Amino acid sequence: MDNVVLGRLAEVRAALASAPTPACQPHALVGNTPVLWVGAPLAPPGRGFWAKLEGFNPGGMKDRPALHMVRRAKQRGDLAPGARIVESTSGTLGLGLALAGTVYHHPVTVVTDPGMEPIVAGMLTAYGTSLDVVAEPHTTGGWQQARLDRVTELLDREPGAWCPDQYNNPDNTDSYDSLAIELIEQLGGIDVLVCAVGTGGHSAGVARLLRRFNPDLTLIGVDTIASTIFGQPAGPRLMRGLGSSIHPRNVDYDAFDEIHWVAPSEAVWSCRTLAVTHHASGGWSVGAVALVAGWAARIFDPELRIAAVFPDGPSRYFDTIYNDTYCEEHGLFDAEPPIEPDTIGYPNERVVHSWTRCTTVVDPKDLTRGGEQPP
Repeated sequence: MDNVVLGRLAEVRAALASAPTPACQPHALVGNTPVLWVGAPLAPPGRGFWAKLEGFNPGGMKDRPALHMVRRAKQRGDLAPGARIVESTSGTLGLGLALAGTVYHHPVTVVTDPGMEPIVAGMLTAYGTSLDVVAEPHTTGGWQQARLDRVTELLDREPGAWCPDQYNNPDNTDSYDSLAIELIEQLGGIDVLVCAVGTGGHSAGVARLLRRFNPDLTLIGVDTIASTIFGQPAGPRLMRGLGSSIHPRNVDYDAFDEIHWVAPSEAVWSCRTLAVTHHASGGWSVGAVALVAGWAARIFDPELRIAAVFPDGPSRYFDTIYNDTYCEEHGLFDAEPPIEPDTIGYPNERVVHSWTRCTTVVDPKDLTRGGEQPP
């Protein structure tokens, strides 16, 4: 056998050795997602970060908490056999709950709003999930509070129905132990972790476990402008999947070293740059996280290992982020490519409208008016 054939056989054997094991049930497809090195132009030449590609799960990152929350509820007896699952979601958790409903034999109702992408709504229907779409936003809590109020109504109508309550359920946070363990196995020690923040589950869960291995881990949170999670005023938000108009209890404010707010046009630039240079991209959260992780690769010691969690892939965003007409209509091509964030000293110092960084992270309930730090 010549060297070319021997080399090819070696390549095939190596590929087979790393091939996923056969899955007898759909939930076995969740986890063991790959990591990808992301360098220039998101980061300077020769520098970069490792991206955990959670879009390789069947429905995205939230397959993990959906399965875990349902499993734990059944173990505790909170979810009776065959009872309906009802939850508020902008999309990704709904896909995870559709999977959990199939695996554990429960009907699922997803309460959402008109902003849900048609492809997600179509897939949820195809998976057998019932959709309940609220018509009007809440006067102060926006679409999110309107969805939660509707969940309460549906639970009252159907005795025995159960809500995972992803914003406040500690099982949401616990479900991300698996993601943290995978990162350790794939990368070894991690020095800087960059996470989008919505319910607060994956940032809290992954960082908590990683700090058992490296107590000096730096956790950088990424939010969207017009989100109230870290003390900015809530407002209409174009970006879905991160940010909030409420204050989820799963957000571990003490765990963060700093927070960045990112605007939609900046996330679009990042998403499209990732796609054209790395053939790997995703939604609003992915763009925002990649932007901040690339910045971290510029300012942190090059010897430090930086990891970022990419919650999903690009498929559900073909009508938004990757649609030129949509982006033009919303002015998402108007801004210059972002280089570095602005900085504020305290979360409510002023309202931010573009990429902004703050190294003071506090629970918004502890904020005082005028941006002053409480005693």
